[in-house]
Amino acid sequence: MSFQNLGLCAPLLRAIEALGHTTPTPIQEKAIPRVLEGTDVLAGARTGTGKTAAFALPILQRLDQDKTKPQLPRALILTPTRELAAQVENDFKAYGRFLSLRTAVIFGGVNINPQIRQFQKGVDILVATPGRLLDHVGRKTLDLSCVKFLVLDEADRMLDMGFIHDIRKVIRCLPVKRQSMLFSATYTKEIRNLADGLLKTPAQIEVSPGNSAPQAIDQEVYQVTQDGKRGLLSGLIRDGNWHQTLVFTRTKHRANRLTKQLLSDGITAAAIHGNKSQATRTRALADFKSGAVQTLVATDIAARGLDIKHLPHVVNFDMPHVAEDYIHRIGRTGRAGEQGAALSLVSSDEQGLLANIQRLLKKQLPVKQAQASPVKKSSRPAAPAKPASGVTTPGPGSRKTRPTASPARPDTGRRPKNTSWLPSGLKPKRQAAAWSAV
Repeated sequence: MSFQNLGLCAPLLRAIEALGHTTPTPIQEKAIPRVLEGTDVLAGARTGTGKTAAFALPILQRLDQDKTKPQLPRALILTPTRELAAQVENDFKAYGRFLSLRTAVIFGGVNINPQIRQFQKGVDILVATPGRLLDHVGRKTLDLSCVKFLVLDEADRMLDMGFIHDIRKVIRCLPVKRQSMLFSATYTKEIRNLADGLLKTPAQIEVSPGNSAPQAIDQEVYQVTQDGKRGLLSGLIRDGNWHQTLVFTRTKHRANRLTKQLLSDGITAAAIHGNKSQATRTRALADFKSGAVQTLVATDIAARGLDIKHLPHVVNFDMPHVAEDYIHRIGRTGRAGEQGAALSLVSSDEQGLLANIQRLLKKQLPVKQAQASPVKKSSRPAAPAKPASGVTTPGPGSRKTRPTASPARPDTGRRPKNTSWLPSGLKPKRQAAAWSAV
């Protein structure tokens, strides 16, 4: 099977060839003809299987064939995260580079005015997160009355994040006559209930079970204490000369702390999570993709929505509480059949979480002995405190004299922070400001 057999037009085939794609993936092979037919679609496909092209290519073709071409959006794609929205918009632009269609992406965390100005110029394809989309609808800066195609991408993740009410509000703003598509990594009861109210006699497509990881990913487990995780991770990155590693933590606080610890170990790192501004998240991701940053520390906000080509390593610094999230995390590597490695650092209190994951995968993950050298902390002996001036050392039978000054603070033996990467010669306040930007 080739893309030429799927009924796609010449400009799209030209773009596909320019991107280096030769053979459609199973989800593309099954979904593209159904979308071209105008059928509603309920598709189940895990991350990294090429599902964006499965709906982007046929939507682009049908929009290009539509001669009405109003200034208002005719295709709406809803995504759960800002990163996924940006990725989907980039894919639409890449596939539609030889078509005269206008694409826009909107999400929160950025100035709303440039988005409004973009609507005024006209948009054919709109990729959005639910919150910012409803913000525009409430301001009456966006008209959805001409939408002919609706896609819910990563629908299960949107439900997990509590977007069900926002999704229903958006649907009420759309024309009744439209083609709807729902793409989800898992088929839960909630997903089927949503599909029943959204789709009309849909074609059901499932090409990869949501509880399986790509075969190209080597999965390993390291048994380690909580206190030993940071040293083991630094050692693995340093000794293995890992140039690009995506690390998942459970909380935003742990992501920030681990990032600072890796920096002090001489490993370039950046954090990405919900408390970071969109500009910071975009810059961190761009630096990671370009190689300027060696390690990206993320919470589960990045488990879906990061498309990093040839990502070699994913590390679960903290095990996820939901077993299915493990699949989405490690799915950032081993994409499109490429090789990848997923490592999990499991402490004694996370054994139950590991058992749930192995039960989902229906297999035992291999346990590997830690061979990386841990971070070496300074072992200098504490210097004896010198008596303060004006203090006499009491001898036998002598009366103790109260010290006139506090004794010198003993050396705690803690490793000094590596500040070689900071500008030298800064005044104390500027040095502190530089540290706070980490």
